[in-house]
Amino acid sequence: MKKLNLYPTSEIDELAWPEETQDLSTDSPAILFFTDFQKNKPLVIESTSSVLKVKELMQKEHVRLKLVIDNKNQFAGVISSDDLIERKIVQKVSEGLEREEIDVSELMTPKKGLKALDWSDISKATISDVITALENSGERHCLVIDREKHKIRGIFSASDISRMLRLNIDIQEKTSFSKVFTATL
Repeated sequence: MKKLNLYPTSEIDELAWPEETQDLSTDSPAILFFTDFQKNKPLVIESTSSVLKVKELMQKEHVRLKLVIDNKNQFAGVISSDDLIERKIVQKVSEGLEREEIDVSELMTPKKGLKALDWSDISKATISDVITALENSGERHCLVIDREKHKIRGIFSASDISRMLRLNIDIQEKTSFSKVFTATL
């Protein structure tokens, strides 16, 4: 093991900055805001994980969404912080499950219930196009698929886009009859 030394910073005055400063705007290419899973490891959780542990983990990591994989490491769906709210956990308890027994597969959105943008479309789009798609869908996250390779290529996050543009992006969740119905149960 190599011994590393610590040095005083009292004589240091400047910060390192990126060589290129890129001015981002709503007209910037969408791919500049995209989390590409070919470059960044996706945030995944196993479908059999405890929702209580996942809720705690997501809060600790400051993430609002994780991709769910099954026991064969195949994409099964997504779990969001909205899926892990207390009301939904209590509903599962009222159905006879113990809090500690509830796993991610009980509350996640399965892949058959998800829609995604296509890589070939977003590679030619601006971030304004993506923001509009997020607002129209009422979703804070949107997966991007590579239909040719049959893979989840990456994800867009409204909070990441908002932070990068220094722009408030307020996504209003679409209300559906089923959401209203289950909320009153």
